[in-house]
Amino acid sequence: MTAAAPSFHDVAPVSDELTEYDRAHIKLYMRLLDAADDGAEWAEAVNVLFGIDPVQEPERARRVHDSHLARARWMTQSGYRQLLQRPADRD
Repeated sequence: MTAAAPSFHDVAPVSDELTEYDRAHIKLYMRLLDAADDGAEWAEAVNVLFGIDPVQEPERARRVHDSHLARARWMTQSGYRQLLQRPADRD
């Protein structure tokens, strides 16, 4: 049984800036990173986390998985810094 998939795009954002999509999908990114670190097969991860059957939609499944995992890794390398920054005080 697969978990309910959150609303997602087939391709994660590609940007040097943290996006609203990133903020909304941080939990998903962390779960993807955990799956990769645990050695889970990408096909199992995409099925469980996104609700996509990699047998029925192999190209889409791979695209969704790989783009979101790449974005999750970007978050751990530089995107997290933008999460930690406080917006300038507004007077």
